[in-house]
Amino acid sequence: MPSELETCMESLIKVFHHYASKDGSGATLNRRDLRLLMENELSNFLKSQKDPAAVDKIMKDLDANGDGRVNFEEFVSLVVGLSVACEQCYQQHMKKTGKC
Repeated sequence: MPSELETCMESLIKVFHHYASKDGSGATLNRRDLRLLMENELSNFLKSQKDPAAVDKIMKDLDANGDGRVNFEEFVSLVVGLSVACEQCYQQHMKKTGKC
């Protein structure tokens, strides 16, 4: 039976490929794919962004090799960055509630 972390990793891979397969490539996200993924899977994060061009900026930041597409490795950097930010918020919350 997979561990909780292994299950999370599998989910991450499945989510990426679900959206990457939208345009037929199956291995990368184009801008539209990334927008759909973020609207459906990261909706709270996207709603908190005040900039209407947030997805375009994120796409530019993620596209490390400049090919106009986001591969899995580039996508994982987004998830890691958001996870780090969320963990920092979690730590602050725990300090405020006296549980840390």
